[in-house]
Amino acid sequence: MFIDEAVIEVEAGRGGDGCVSFRREKHVPRGGPDGGDGGDGGSVILVADTHLNTLLDFHYKRRYKAGDGGHGSGSTRKGRNGKSITLRVPVGTLVYDAETGDLLADLSRPGMRFVAARGGKGGRGNAHFATPTRQTPRFAEKGLPGERRTLRLELKLLADVGIVGMPNAGKSTLISRITAAKPKIADYPFTTLVPNLGVVRYQDQSFVVADIPGLIEGAHAGVGLGHQFLRHVERARLLLYLLDVSPFAIAPPLEAFETLRRELELYSPNLTRKPALVALNKIDTLAPDEREAVDSVRRAIEAQGYEVFPISAYTGEGLEALLARLAQRVAELPPPEPLIEPAPEVTKPSYQPTRVYKDGEVFVVEGTLPLEIVQRTDFGNHEAVLRMQKRLKGLGVFRRLQELGAQEGDTVRIGDVELEYVPDV
Repeated sequence: MFIDEAVIEVEAGRGGDGCVSFRREKHVPRGGPDGGDGGDGGSVILVADTHLNTLLDFHYKRRYKAGDGGHGSGSTRKGRNGKSITLRVPVGTLVYDAETGDLLADLSRPGMRFVAARGGKGGRGNAHFATPTRQTPRFAEKGLPGERRTLRLELKLLADVGIVGMPNAGKSTLISRITAAKPKIADYPFTTLVPNLGVVRYQDQSFVVADIPGLIEGAHAGVGLGHQFLRHVERARLLLYLLDVSPFAIAPPLEAFETLRRELELYSPNLTRKPALVALNKIDTLAPDEREAVDSVRRAIEAQGYEVFPISAYTGEGLEALLARLAQRVAELPPPEPLIEPAPEVTKPSYQPTRVYKDGEVFVVEGTLPLEIVQRTDFGNHEAVLRMQKRLKGLGVFRRLQELGAQEGDTVRIGDVELEYVPDV
C-alpha cells in the first residue's frame, strides 16, 4: 500500500527529578548534601532512509513516545538518560506542524536527521545548591517535561525523471521496460493506482524514474486519481510527457499533450517551467501509412521547443535514443534544493521574554524563564517554593503584578499552574 501522507503525535521523554540526600557515613560528621541530578529525557528523531518509499508504517501507528529520564540518587549519582527513538521516513518527506501548518523540516537527502521533539532536561540534586550560608539545602529541582507535537508528514518522491501521461498511455509498461520495477500492467485504463519508482542504469550512469497515475482533465482540482500524486513530480529534475499515438488512445496526442500541460500549469506553474522531453508511445500499433501522421505530431510538438522521441515501450523500439538523452539531461541538471534546511540535531529551544498581563480576573505570566522556574519547582517542598518566589521576584514578576493592581488572593497562571498571589513583603 502506498501512503504519502500521515499525521502522528510525538512526545519526548520527561527529565528525571533531582534527589534530596545527605551523606550518612559515620566517619563523616555533619555530612553535606549529595543528591544527584536527574537524567535527561529521550528525544524523538526523524531520519531519511533510502530504503523506504511510503509512510505506511505511520498509517497504523500514530503515537510515539521516547523514554523518561531516571531520577537522581544519593552519593551524587545521576539518573540514566531516557532512551531516544528514531523514526525512519522516506527521503523526500516534508515535516509540518499540524497545528500551525509551519514547515519544520525537508528531509530531502539520505541520512538527514530532524529532532521532532526534544527531551526534557533533568533536574539538579540538592548537592548543587549548597552555599556558605545555606549548607543543608533540603530541596532539589524537578525534571522538565519533554516536547510534545502533532506532525503532518507529507512525502514528495525524489525522482530524477517524472513520467506524466493520460491513463493507459503506457507509463507502467515503459518503467517496467527500462527499470527493474514490476508495476501491475493490464490492457485497460486506470490500472496504476499508486506511483511506481524504478532505477534506470544506462552505461555507467543511473537515475530514478517515477510514473505518476494517469492524469485527466480536471486532475488539478481533484478529478480522477492523478491529482493525489501530482506533488511527486514537483521535485523531479526532468519531466517526460508520454503520449499515446495508437488508434486506441483516449485522446488525440496533441490534445492529450495540451491537457497534460494545462493540468500541470493549474496545479503549479513551476511544473510547466521544468525541463521536459516528449515520447510518442505505441508506434508498434501503427500501420506504415499511419506513421506519417505521427511525424506531423512530432513536428508540431518540436515547434513548441520540445525534443520528441517516437518509441514503443512494448517492443523496445526507440528506447535506446530516449534513454541516452534522459541520462544526458539528468547529468546536466542540478539536484532539487530542499525547501528548508534541517535544524541541527542539538538546538536550544526558542527563547520567549517574560510578559505579565491580565486576562479577565486572572493574571497571566508568560515567558521561557518563569515557565521553567515553575516546572522545576516541587510544590510539596517549602524551601523549593521560597526559592521559586525569590527567582520570580528577580525577574520582576512581583513588581509587574503590583503595577497591574493584583491583590492578595488573586489567581496567577504560569503555564498550566495556577497560584494564589501573596504580595511580596
